[in-house]
Amino acid sequence: MQSAEPDKLWWTTREIADAELIDMPVTQQGVDKLSKQLIWREQPDLARKRQGRGGGWEYNWQLFPLAARRFLLAQTSADTGPVKKPVLLRAEAWAWFDNLSETIKRKAQSRLGVIQKVFELEQLGQNRFTSVAMIADTAGVSDRTIWNWLSMIEMVQVADYLPYLAPRHKAAQRNDPKAKSSPEFMDRLKADYLRLEAPTFTSSYRRVLRLCKQHNWKVLPERTARRRFNQIVPRVSQIFAREGLIGLERCFPPQKRDRSGMVAMEGVNADCHKIDVFVKWPDGTVNRPQIIAFQDLYSNKMLSWRVDHTPNKVMVMAAFGDLIEDYGIPKHCLFDNGREFANKWLTGGTATRFRYTIREDDPLGVLPQLGIKVHWATPAHGQAKPIERAFRDLADDIAKDPRFAGAYVGNRPDAKPENYQSHAVPIEQFLQVLEDGIEEHNARLGRLTDNALGRSFDETFNESYASTPILKATDEQRRLWLMGQEVKTMNQSHGLVSIHQNRYWSDWMAECAGQKVIVRFDPEDLHAGVYLYALSGEFMGYAECKEKSGFFSLEDAQETARQKSKFKRMHRKLLKETRPMGVDQIAAELDALPRTLPAMVEAKVVSAPFGKGDRKPLVAAPVYKDTQTASEKAEHKVFVADFSASKPKAEPGEETARKTFIRALELERKADAGERIGEAEAAWLKGYQTTAEYCGERMVYEDFGGQSYS
Repeated sequence: MQSAEPDKLWWTTREIADAELIDMPVTQQGVDKLSKQLIWREQPDLARKRQGRGGGWEYNWQLFPLAARRFLLAQTSADTGPVKKPVLLRAEAWAWFDNLSETIKRKAQSRLGVIQKVFELEQLGQNRFTSVAMIADTAGVSDRTIWNWLSMIEMVQVADYLPYLAPRHKAAQRNDPKAKSSPEFMDRLKADYLRLEAPTFTSSYRRVLRLCKQHNWKVLPERTARRRFNQIVPRVSQIFAREGLIGLERCFPPQKRDRSGMVAMEGVNADCHKIDVFVKWPDGTVNRPQIIAFQDLYSNKMLSWRVDHTPNKVMVMAAFGDLIEDYGIPKHCLFDNGREFANKWLTGGTATRFRYTIREDDPLGVLPQLGIKVHWATPAHGQAKPIERAFRDLADDIAKDPRFAGAYVGNRPDAKPENYQSHAVPIEQFLQVLEDGIEEHNARLGRLTDNALGRSFDETFNESYASTPILKATDEQRRLWLMGQEVKTMNQSHGLVSIHQNRYWSDWMAECAGQKVIVRFDPEDLHAGVYLYALSGEFMGYAECKEKSGFFSLEDAQETARQKSKFKRMHRKLLKETRPMGVDQIAAELDALPRTLPAMVEAKVVSAPFGKGDRKPLVAAPVYKDTQTASEKAEHKVFVADFSASKPKAEPGEETARKTFIRALELERKADAGERIGEAEAAWLKGYQTTAEYCGERMVYEDFGGQSYS
């Protein structure tokens, strides 16, 4: 619509002819003929009967051809009086429009499309009245509706049409809620409900209701109070107050680490896991064994592992030695904070260790000496260690292997099978099944990780490993992980060293008597002798056993930690402001309430007067009468037939949601069976599994099985 108006809005046929406007007749008869051809008088807003002597008709200037309207606008005087302003300012209109639902926005877009078609016809020379009539027929709306839409965008710039065309009923301001309550009611409800004991809302409401009745405070109905409470108190604050820091942690999104830019052996992570199987050891002991495993972070391949009764530093060193012997030296190691990993043999000298006392004369551990960067996972946070996902597979595939029948103990104390403790697997058989299971875990096709994309962990690792420069260990470095280490003081007289009730000495040691040294030894063979190193790291020599007594991006992690700390501080402050009084105060108010015993009610009826004769019902049973007319019954039958009618089937070749889910089931079956699937199919399946359509179809499939997809 034009952004201005001419000085004269209404014209008679004589005035139009005398004005000699462009593209308009110059005689009164010609103007009358034109008005009849274009049916100007059928438009009530733009045509009216003239008031005054002579009568006749007057026509609005907007009915004129485009060239004539432009000429009149050019002749408009500068002072046109006050300008009509839109209902909302430009910024307010867009802010309001942004908060509308998608349905309302689509209506505004549809209206804008109709208005633009009207303007296109005007650009071709049609007048506004004709353009509106033509577009109304094609758009399926009335002329009056389009004219109403045009009035909504008067004095609005073209770029801002969309928010002004949205249905106006959404712009109405919400009235204040009618229900009111006393401030004391909501304060005490917050104090009772927002605490770690986590009472139900109903129980908190009942307690507060007793207090309010005593003090004549105005309250809200329970449903209204619950709705108002959720509006006032943020959800995160409620979780923080009722579940503490553990609940608050869940409200902070976990850090997603991208491993697509890594290569094989760039980083490894390790952890221990107790297998849910009873094993019989050579000494007759029966217990659940512990496995220590190292996993490649790039490919998720299990690289090395060792088994023992309990996690200890010896088995960690042995598994780490297997890793370096078979694959090389990694650049980064991600460890759990358990004592078996934080031992001084392995990680001594690491500044961020959280176990054991750190002394100045502590020797450097194996990893710092090899130049391996040590990272510590967040305690009690399984998401920080990718190997936890692999252990979950082992718990199902290996622990429930048929060769372990009777030895499986269940994954929870309350999930023990009926044949619990009926069998214990020999350790030799257990190790063989474990090795087979890990090999199958690495070789299974159809993996859907970002780096595998349908391949196996073995293929993913081998492809990157073949093109990555790997650092191999020297013979001197092998001494580091094949042996434990302890700091000992050599005897003041002859230099003898004693470890674990074994005594070690060679003649050269007398020259170094009294010195502190690092003693490296093989924990599995204490009789093989030891190697002595100076505290500064230089190799000093070998000593024989003389008396045998038998036997990842740090910056990203820091930024995440800073954000998490800020998140916690903010909600501590918000909870303090939201909860104006403590639970101890409301407890004292409850204790101060007067206690009144309920009045005793005397029983009026002792026993029912049952007679021996015929018994008649006290109230006559209701008799059903059919009051429906014949026409109502016929309408009911038609309604039932329409309601139970089956939905139209999809066109041949059209992929429905059911067919899409069946295709996903087939890909999942191939992945579970270890069959190869394409990279594009793996990427599609991984994205489809996150959609609402997949979740809904999966629920139906799990509830009703394959019969619903036949």
